[in-house]
Amino acid sequence: MSLDGSARRILIYSHDSFGLGHLRRCRTLAHALVEQNQNLSVLILSGSPIIGSFDFKARVDFVRIPGIIKLRNGEYTSLSLHIDTEQTLAMRASIIRHTAETFDPDIFIVDKEPFGLKGEVAETLEVLKANGTQLVLGLRDVLDDPSLLVPEWKRKNVLTALQNYYDDIWIFGVEQLYDPLEGVDLPADVKRKVSYTGYLPRKVQPATDPAILEEIDEPYVLVTVGGGGDGDVLIDWVLSAYETETDLPLNALLVLGPFMPPDLRTSFRERISKLPQVKSVTFDSNIENLMDKASAVVAMGGYNTFCEILSMNKRTLIIPRTVPRLEQYIRATRAAELGLISVLIDDDVRAPATMGIALKQLCQQNKPSDIVIPGLLDGLTNVNRLAQLRFKDRDLSLAERRQSAAKNT
Repeated sequence: MSLDGSARRILIYSHDSFGLGHLRRCRTLAHALVEQNQNLSVLILSGSPIIGSFDFKARVDFVRIPGIIKLRNGEYTSLSLHIDTEQTLAMRASIIRHTAETFDPDIFIVDKEPFGLKGEVAETLEVLKANGTQLVLGLRDVLDDPSLLVPEWKRKNVLTALQNYYDDIWIFGVEQLYDPLEGVDLPADVKRKVSYTGYLPRKVQPATDPAILEEIDEPYVLVTVGGGGDGDVLIDWVLSAYETETDLPLNALLVLGPFMPPDLRTSFRERISKLPQVKSVTFDSNIENLMDKASAVVAMGGYNTFCEILSMNKRTLIIPRTVPRLEQYIRATRAAELGLISVLIDDDVRAPATMGIALKQLCQQNKPSDIVIPGLLDGLTNVNRLAQLRFKDRDLSLAERRQSAAKNT
């Protein structure tokens, strides 16, 4: 890279062991950065099996690394290859390192996992640190309950990474809602690296409206479960309300998710076919368009969905999952306390009447914009500002290296 303002490069790592959350957050960052920097190229490293289903802006591309998924027992396994997990991880680590060395980024942004999945980014961090690349850890607004996060980070030796490798820690949220590092005993030098950016706003994509909108009459409630791998409980509960309640105020559009098991998807579609006011799609890469036209939203409450809800200013009911992490529960309950959304906690009974009442009340609640929280949706603006500071530090690093090399010769 040069010191004269010519081409810049950012490499983003997204481990993507399950669902769509990491990939969609990284894609949002990449698009916003190239929009605001005409001389910038961004490359995303991702293990998502459906990354090719998304559109990417000019000067944004991706490298697909072999996929790994996390099983219900907490163990990892190769997604597609018939080789053991250790071999898959070794392949991933090699691809990540060689991509980083060849691409030679100004900034390397690592999403959530400081050392990467099972430590697969550790060598890359060492190589890039030695080259003067600026290293940034990006964290969502909520990681997990402190009682679970603290021992996890201790086990993964995270503080070593934060102290010795990373130049910045960007938290994509606002401290007024939650501090994801609560309970973590951070040294002063690490605390100085932390910046809250605000949430990452989303916008309707300039694309043709999804065909499903021609089949459903407005107004409708959008029911989304993200990737769908663990969304069957929510879908079943909503459907039970439409099957038993006769006076629900809104039609429903259900997005089942690309990772929902096929047998469950088939079963749900059979039930949906008997409900004229309910329609479904498996997946739409421009879900912002579906949400924009919705009158309200019912969701599990992952990070990206929460950003979309705030951006589209939708009345929302969140039914958070509580396993394997309390992330969604913490986010939903804190947001409800602030008045941004309403929340319904799964009581394991899941009476249709309970969901029916919640759906009726949904139409009467406030919109997120009725609550004023400074900097709530300033995430992309602040990410660009922070990136500019990192570019300057990268230039200083390169200048120092050249001066040192000149002295040695």
